[in-house]
Amino acid sequence: MMGWPDVAYDFNSAAVVVTGGTGGLGGAVAAAFRDAGAQVTITGTRGGPDDYDEDLSGFDYKQLDVEDRAAIDRFAGTLDRLDVLVNSAGIALYALGLDEYDPDVFERAVAMHLTGVYRLTMRCEPLLLASKRPGGASVVSMASMSSFFGIDIVPGYGAGKSGLVGMTRVLAVHWGKAAIRVNALAVGLARSKMTGPVFDMPDVNDAMLARVPMGRHGEGEDVAGAALFLSSSAASWITGQVLAVDGGFSIAG
Repeated sequence: MMGWPDVAYDFNSAAVVVTGGTGGLGGAVAAAFRDAGAQVTITGTRGGPDDYDEDLSGFDYKQLDVEDRAAIDRFAGTLDRLDVLVNSAGIALYALGLDEYDPDVFERAVAMHLTGVYRLTMRCEPLLLASKRPGGASVVSMASMSSFFGIDIVPGYGAGKSGLVGMTRVLAVHWGKAAIRVNALAVGLARSKMTGPVFDMPDVNDAMLARVPMGRHGEGEDVAGAALFLSSSAASWITGQVLAVDGGFSIAG
């Protein structure tokens, strides 16, 4: 169980969906909402929770391929209420040995990290509008340092994550008077399955760490704390923002 010694969140009875919540940063976010009392639905690509090494007890697991438009529509149709949507599913396809400079792979990356996110968010609009949570409903999407910087190895991932910033701002304006807040987290290098290869490359890892003013890489708890804050009533006048959770990486000279 994660926690913060000087703050506690109460999401008792809140309905939360975390896509890609079976592990990594999405898993940390899902666990934080669960520990704060929320009823958390997580999604993954495998058939069921027993197909994962992680302990997924305490979650409602649903299979979802975020590249499949029909699957997104079906998943949204299974939900009966929703207060918080965390869009966390995705992967840099280079980690699968794919070249994102190939136009077909590029399109997959954008579909996974932008158009699929938009589709699910819009399909959840009626439920978000019906939320009675203090401060209103909340959508939090995972942006990236590639939303700000040109990272050579991930053109498709970076394009999707950059577009996600624009989507966040537009939906925040669109839903401004409807009590649905829309924000994003631009996460620096934090420990997860996806970033594992970077930590295994000392030269790359050391160079990135040298740029972080706070002198350490991120952990799941860092990201989870930011997601809980943005979804809480303490952030009820915050919308359309991209919060960098990066130890200062993005502002280092």
